[in-house]
Amino acid sequence: MDLSLATIVLWAVPVVFAITLHEAAHGYVARMFGDRTAELQGRITLNPLAHIDPVGTILVPGVLILAAKLGGPAFVFGWAKPVPVNFGNLRNPKRDMLWVAAAGPGANLAMAVFWALALKLIASAAPGSVHGLLMANVGISVNLVLMALNLLPVPPLDGGRIAVSLLPLRAARAWSRIEPFGLFVIIGLLASGLLNDVMAPILRFAEWLLHTLLGL
Repeated sequence: MDLSLATIVLWAVPVVFAITLHEAAHGYVARMFGDRTAELQGRITLNPLAHIDPVGTILVPGVLILAAKLGGPAFVFGWAKPVPVNFGNLRNPKRDMLWVAAAGPGANLAMAVFWALALKLIASAAPGSVHGLLMANVGISVNLVLMALNLLPVPPLDGGRIAVSLLPLRAARAWSRIEPFGLFVIIGLLASGLLNDVMAPILRFAEWLLHTLLGL
């Protein structure tokens, strides 16, 4: 992997927007269902600076990109500062939690569609634009991976909160107790090389959907 300035920019733009819109979507939907916590803290914004986490948005992706350059696994992920949501403020906390959680992956799917449309447009109008084609491909990949990762049913990931919303109350309470250990589960899957396999069914479905809708 070439780590030139051009390559860094081609990756940074899709990654920053993927993370920014993901987090802003959580806050926007939370406000729709009655919780203004994110709005009052200025987190319903497309300004990336409001969402960047120095470790999750810069350090971890940078280290993984460097590891890929040195022959390690070609897998990049990161995270932003979580948008604050007070689920107790939602009109129906257990039910509405599903929509607040699903908003982030939903935003990533919408962005993947946007980048896919951009790819088709560039390929048709300016097929020689190598950088434009690469950025669009990166945008599709980054958003699909971020969506798939967040849909894993492990609290505190969005998929974990969706599971808590859908499970019966007793099972939901038990499942929510996993949350303090969720990050260690993800790190363990990544270190063991199983994370790609776990996400593969979600990625295959999303790729099939893009192909069906847009002919990619």
